[in-house]
Amino acid sequence: MTSLIAAAVLGQGTPTIRSLVQDDLRDLSFTARVASSNQAELRKINPDFANSYRFSSSQVWLKEPFKLRLESTVDDTKIFFILNGSQRTVRVPRAGISQREDLSKAPGKRQTPLDFGLLTPSLFQDYFVAKFVRTETRGEFQGDHVFDLTYVARLDDTTRHRVWVDPTTKITAKREWYSQLGGHLMAVFTYDQVREVSGVWIPTRLTVRNADGKVAGATTYAGVKVNSGLADSLFEAR
Repeated sequence: MTSLIAAAVLGQGTPTIRSLVQDDLRDLSFTARVASSNQAELRKINPDFANSYRFSSSQVWLKEPFKLRLESTVDDTKIFFILNGSQRTVRVPRAGISQREDLSKAPGKRQTPLDFGLLTPSLFQDYFVAKFVRTETRGEFQGDHVFDLTYVARLDDTTRHRVWVDPTTKITAKREWYSQLGGHLMAVFTYDQVREVSGVWIPTRLTVRNADGKVAGATTYAGVKVNSGLADSLFEAR
């Protein structure tokens, strides 16, 4: 079986990242629910990442290009995270907090479709550069195309992501996150329970492991809607 896959890969030529992006995905919304979390293991990734798992659920809206809105509730207090391009706004109306930050030189702080197991065209338009590594010929991710993703030079960030992309569904089945300083492995993400919604394949479960290989947390996506026509005003900082 391995030799047959290798022969097929050689016959197809080198895959390109352009052939693996979700061209038909214009917008996406869902409820993200924490299915499990281990703060001790999450903190081994980093404290900010661990804190993100303190929200038991969040409403998520994504729109191309680079628009994201998250709404979470903690102790009856609503928190809004809005990303529009490189501008991020954090609002806590009950506490009178509204903070805006320009992340144009801090791409590592920007959440994108990649965080949810998806590759979209905007990610490769002056943001990421993709380098083909190999096609897996054995194991759990057999047949997936493997790429290294690095930020374009102008962003001045040496963080690297290695992704395993299913060529049929175009889902990022696995992602390894390597740090900017020293290139150390930070975490490994796997995306599964894939569903087709309005002609687009979407993973509905994310599991994260730290560099020790310990499961640190898991999140499920429910109520998934694709290309519902989200208004741009949803992503305005108000």
